[in-house]
Amino acid sequence: MFFRFYRLWVLGVGLCLGVVCLPAWASNFSTQTRVGLRSGDQWEPAIAADGYGHVYILYPQYLHVPGCTSCPIPSMILVESVDNGVTWRSERRIANRNSAQFDAQIVVDPVDRRTVYAGWLENDRKDIVVARSVDFGLTWTTVVAIRTETEADKPVLAVHGLDVYVAYNRAAKVWVAGSHDGGNIFTPVNVNPGDSMGWAQAGGAGIDPTGNLFVSWAGYTRVGAGQGPVNLYVSRSGDGGKSWGTAWMDSSGAPPECATNECGWAYLGAQITVSADAAGTLYALWNAGTINRGAERIYFASSTTAGATWSAKVNVSNAAAGVSHAFPTMVAGMAGDVRIAWMDTRQSPFWNTYYRSSTNGGATWSTEARLSSYVPGFSYIDGRGFKFPFGDYFEMDIDNHGDTQIVWGEGLTYESPGSIWYSNGR
Repeated sequence: MFFRFYRLWVLGVGLCLGVVCLPAWASNFSTQTRVGLRSGDQWEPAIAADGYGHVYILYPQYLHVPGCTSCPIPSMILVESVDNGVTWRSERRIANRNSAQFDAQIVVDPVDRRTVYAGWLENDRKDIVVARSVDFGLTWTTVVAIRTETEADKPVLAVHGLDVYVAYNRAAKVWVAGSHDGGNIFTPVNVNPGDSMGWAQAGGAGIDPTGNLFVSWAGYTRVGAGQGPVNLYVSRSGDGGKSWGTAWMDSSGAPPECATNECGWAYLGAQITVSADAAGTLYALWNAGTINRGAERIYFASSTTAGATWSAKVNVSNAAAGVSHAFPTMVAGMAGDVRIAWMDTRQSPFWNTYYRSSTNGGATWSTEARLSSYVPGFSYIDGRGFKFPFGDYFEMDIDNHGDTQIVWGEGLTYESPGSIWYSNGR
């Protein structure tokens, strides 16, 4: 399935469609375009770009897989572009496994800028699967990196050459399974062995130029009722994942509740992600609030000491006080190049996806850009935004031209219907 999109250039003015007027959005990003299958629900996408013009989007397909009555639900579906997102190849499964597949991850090895790694959960979320492709996503080899005793959650991949790491949590514990042979054999290590919190969730992972491995994660002090607080951490390993030290970054109140009470108790809660640029500067981005179930903001901090010390946190959103923020995502490139995105409700009750970038490590930031735009024909999209975020996270990457490649989910409610949307720009 191929389609094309065209950039919409709007310079500081609104656009009116019939009786609906939109606020101005980013002039240097493409209008959002739907990717993925056109029936069923597409949810929680991951994205990666290589050094040869390929862009990969991996996501779990819900309700059904067209043409495959025996496919498990959800199934991991790959959508690929060979021209930096101008056109897209037909959607397909990359692993003919018979177990439902959750929590997509996909990354490109920054050393050769070619080898692609994917990850997900299956077997009642007890198996953490890692797949590798060395031919631009045409064929894949898969291994069960770890088979856990109880349900795991939110695998996060980090790759550098033959070093492949997948972070995940089981209840209150954060684990990292490491491979040093290109993803064939993995060994797990517990990152927080002494912690007795109620629940943990990995949020991001990165490797700096000297090989330091970083994992960011949230520690929920209570489970279920979500009374809070939520502690946000960045953990570091300087020996290939064998031993770990952890830095506390911030604390947030209990997670806000969903307006419709359909989503999980921590769905809109605090998350933290981490990334390192080519010079070794480390960046963290997170959402946090000062009171239980109150509105949360987006905060940014950086470290030039491999995570030993951090700058003071900075509020990077221009939204008014009291606006809810969630789902931070970030990518870093060359020295000082860091790009961030999140979702917020400044067009309440609607959500939108916003983006900023910095060329000096976060000392100054670009003008805020609204990436989500109006597309007719969808019950969950309005001129002011979309009804609800569709998925616990979204992602972006930097392609071989230096542009940002980004994908996110929009839906009517937490449950259905919903689909994933793509844009690129700088």
